[in-house]
Amino acid sequence: MKHIHTLLILFFLFSSLSNIAQDKVLIEIEDQHITQSEFVQLYKKNNSATSLNKSTIDEYLELYINFKLKVLEAKALGLDTLSSFTNELSGYRQQLAQPYLSSERILEKLKKEAYERMKEEVRVSHILINVGQDASSKDTLEAYKKAKKVLKLLKEGSDFVRTAQQYSDDESVKINNGDLGYFTAFQMVYPFESASYDTPKGEFSDIVRSRFGYHIIKVEDKRPANGIIHARHILISTDGKYGNPVDAEGKINEIYKQLEKGEDFEMLAKQFSDDVFSSRQGGELQPFTINQMVEDFQEKVLALNEGDYSKPFKTQYGWHIAQLIKKEGIKPYEEIEHSIEQKVKRDSRGNQTKGALLSQIKDQYGFKENHNALKDFYTIVDDTYFDVQWEPSAAKHLNKFMFSIGDQTITQVDFTNYLSKHQVRRGKTNVEVLVNRLYDKFQKEELLAYKNSKLEEEEPEFKALVGEYHDGILLFNLTDEMVWSKAIEDTNALKDFYQKNKERYKWDKRVEATLYNSNNEEIAQKAIKLIEAGKSNEDIASELNTSSNLNIKYEEGKIYLKGDHPIVDEVKWTKGISKTVKKDNRVFFVDIKEVLQPSYKTLDEARGLIISDYQDQIEKEWVKELREKYNFKVNKTTLKKLKNDMTL
Repeated sequence: MKHIHTLLILFFLFSSLSNIAQDKVLIEIEDQHITQSEFVQLYKKNNSATSLNKSTIDEYLELYINFKLKVLEAKALGLDTLSSFTNELSGYRQQLAQPYLSSERILEKLKKEAYERMKEEVRVSHILINVGQDASSKDTLEAYKKAKKVLKLLKEGSDFVRTAQQYSDDESVKINNGDLGYFTAFQMVYPFESASYDTPKGEFSDIVRSRFGYHIIKVEDKRPANGIIHARHILISTDGKYGNPVDAEGKINEIYKQLEKGEDFEMLAKQFSDDVFSSRQGGELQPFTINQMVEDFQEKVLALNEGDYSKPFKTQYGWHIAQLIKKEGIKPYEEIEHSIEQKVKRDSRGNQTKGALLSQIKDQYGFKENHNALKDFYTIVDDTYFDVQWEPSAAKHLNKFMFSIGDQTITQVDFTNYLSKHQVRRGKTNVEVLVNRLYDKFQKEELLAYKNSKLEEEEPEFKALVGEYHDGILLFNLTDEMVWSKAIEDTNALKDFYQKNKERYKWDKRVEATLYNSNNEEIAQKAIKLIEAGKSNEDIASELNTSSNLNIKYEEGKIYLKGDHPIVDEVKWTKGISKTVKKDNRVFFVDIKEVLQPSYKTLDEARGLIISDYQDQIEKEWVKELREKYNFKVNKTTLKKLKNDMTL
């Protein structure tokens, strides 16, 4: 529905900001007072017009009042107390808090490192020795020893492919011999990426640990990044969905011959490509970067010069002819900084910022710790913990102070509860190592939670942003109940609205027709004669496409309005076969089965538009009721002076 998009914009147009300097009140809504400074700041923030005028200020004022009245109504109905609302707001708050819970200095370093890496593509092979992150120290040590053995063999001259086939736990080694192809920043886990970029071409990395296990990486090649690749292609599928797969190679070769004769690539893609998503755009694909296409296709495109096209080649999807439109270099850092930042935060490298942030939190609020209190758990926690059988009652006598942050004190009781809740079945390891690991995690969570609890108090912008989402969610939920769902669910009211407004929903003149697309005039005339003889379209295509799969195509049984297709628009709208029309070196004609005169659309045919119009009516009536229900007043004198000042 169009209202959803509009409303999501309004959430932010009308959000409350922090208190502005004391000035004249412009609007009073029940017990709320909105000053002229607050209104002007909101107006300027959300009005993109280059010139301000009195009418736009008046329109904005009315929208703003309507917004405030709806939020007031939502609160009066108690929607802000529902668990569904509080849960949704909590989820948004958690997302909004993330930028405040990272170390900006470390973050900036990681962003710039990623940008520099984006300028280069690395091709590597690797050998993986599997070991889980929670593996026992014994299993971890055994895996590490195995990795050291493999690295020693390689440094002594052992053939990499043979060694990978013998030792690597990566299942893909059977297919690729350990070769992972080219990649750039953010396409591999961070430790693997870093080792690949830090290792010179032709050399082996040290042993690298990731969440998958231990890696030994051989850097095969490094090259400047290709950036964003713009390409188009013609695909003839081999899955049988678009015709006989046996004919696919012959068909792509015919198309290639036409290209070689000077035919337009885009035109041929529109006419013959089986890629339904790109054929409408003349075969143009969505821009892509390295590793986002199958390697066979990607490397064929990268081997081309701008504007050139390839010879036919095959991938798992069928036969292609590809054309390179252009390569778009890496954009300046300032233009993509925000995008890089979001990727860094989602990526495992973002964890590096946590350590720096934790140190900042400790310094900001004052952190004290009793190291000896942790040692008590080394004997209290035993092997039953690994089988989720540990009883917290074993620590019932423990209540010492462990650490404090600000005005919050954490004791052994709190850590005991944490241990109890975080029992999971795992391989047995050293109890002391396990307790230390869980304590570090517990402490980090408590420090971040404390910082999180102070955000509204310390960060006015964050508080305002949460307020925006608070009012936005309320307005969305109430509008859904009062307008959107009501219009859809009350079928009788919708039918009544349709009957009263039928004149709005009418079909213009249309034709039901079949559109034919032929290689030349001779083929077109043969097709016309076969149609007149009563042959089916399938039979016509079978008879005329013997010498070439490109001779005749058709779009059967469609209904066209003016503007739907240029060929249908061009011919005379009378029942029967039209004259032929030459366009883009092809010959078209139309077989008009029926001319449909203007008529009313049925409710089902115009349902989306009717529902939208009905929602508009419901909302207008609802706003009228709210304006009658609640007290509001605009200071006319202040408004007049404000408009004069803003339009000088």
